[in-house]
Amino acid sequence: MNALEWLEVGASHIIVTSFVFANGQIHMGWLRNLVNIYDGKERGVLDLSCRRKLGEGPDGDYYVVTNKWQSFTDYKVTAENLQELANYCDEFLVHGVDVEGKQCGILEDLVVLLGEHSPIPATYAGGVRSLEDMELVRRLGKNKVDATVGSALDSFWGHLKYDDVVAWHHKQQK
Repeated sequence: MNALEWLEVGASHIIVTSFVFANGQIHMGWLRNLVNIYDGKERGVLDLSCRRKLGEGPDGDYYVVTNKWQSFTDYKVTAENLQELANYCDEFLVHGVDVEGKQCGILEDLVVLLGEHSPIPATYAGGVRSLEDMELVRRLGKNKVDATVGSALDSFWGHLKYDDVVAWHHKQQK
């Protein structure tokens, strides 16, 4: 099935990954076409896999990466670029690829960047290992950034109980 068919059978959103990035560049025309297909930006989630370039140090910019997180694009994750991309989607799904699946803690500066500059809802993925990390995402993201938990969950042989994550989430909704 293609994206439109999924929407027609009831999907609320379509996650667009590296499709809009090719040859190291973003193709805004492709994003505009997707918005037309969805009949508005409200049904799109843009997945941004983020990594720093080697040699740029701990304060270097994050770039969108593609091709199993091996190929850098020229697209920096900045306040201005997040603002621009928000015109084409309803939410961001942002992967901190260097900690993804490692249960080694979150990329705090990436969460701060999202909390300060994302004009639309953002979900952070990568490195979450505990409820404390979930709380850290909430705090550093200024209550505007959600987090996903993957390999740390007991359903994936991790030590974090799914029921505890659900209870934590419900507590945040009060």
